[in-house]
Amino acid sequence: MNLDAIKFDERGLVPVVIQDADSGEVLTLAWANREALERTLQTGQTHLYSRSRQALWKKGETSGHVQDLVEMRLDCDGDAVLYRVRPHGPACHTGARSCFHNPVTSEATPPLGWVLEQVWRTIQERLETMPEGSYVARMHAAGLDRILKKIGEEAGEVIIAAKNPDEAELAWEASDLLFHLLLTLAERGLEPADLARVLNERHQPG
Repeated sequence: MNLDAIKFDERGLVPVVIQDADSGEVLTLAWANREALERTLQTGQTHLYSRSRQALWKKGETSGHVQDLVEMRLDCDGDAVLYRVRPHGPACHTGARSCFHNPVTSEATPPLGWVLEQVWRTIQERLETMPEGSYVARMHAAGLDRILKKIGEEAGEVIIAAKNPDEAELAWEASDLLFHLLLTLAERGLEPADLARVLNERHQPG
């Protein structure tokens, strides 16, 4: 990124939107000066500028909740910056994952990408801890062949549901299929980001 293209305000600051690179969730809105942007690009981790302390700071320096930079973008007017990150812990000082956790309007259903990311993280946590009574732990113990058999079963149920008039049934069965697909990816050491990369490459015009 050419930092000379950024339109800093009279204080030498620019607003920074910080977004989860995997789920698309907006984590916080902060500020950065040129040095903070340079440090972020150099280190690959979120650096910002505190207006209250009037000092440069690194996200997670004391809490350990650092954010790894995936991409930095500049908006069309050059007066706002986007950090796309992979967070290691909550973004908010309250302990919430996102600073935007106080709804003003009635809460809508979260985007599919956000929900899938939460499901994915739960699957990973279950595979790491193998808690008693966990469906993920039980399927893992049964082995990959059992999981793949379940994929076939769920795919068949999606086909049947799609032929029926009950849309709720189709949504239910399709959700089961997606869950077991994520479990299969985890078992094989892949991540949703691997699918996103392939789909993005296919989606490119040309």
